[in-house]
Amino acid sequence: MTQACGGPRAPVTGLVEEFDDGRGIGSILGDDGRRYPFHCTAIADGSRLIAVGARVVFSTAAAHLGRIEARAVRREGS
Repeated sequence: MTQACGGPRAPVTGLVEEFDDGRGIGSILGDDGRRYPFHCTAIADGSRLIAVGARVVFSTAAAHLGRIEARAVRREGS
């Protein structure tokens, strides 16, 4: 389900590498070896918190200045 430039990409899996609950930002180390930044509003269940080390599944999309970021982040298996 990959789409052209800037559109949603196929789901990726990885581990939450860091998360600052005060700022609401974190990063995921994808199983593909890339790091994906994310904001707490990208957590799919609406909780706004996620544990470091959690296995997650997420989609990716182009963000500000062409960076690729995680979107629709959900815990693996949910």
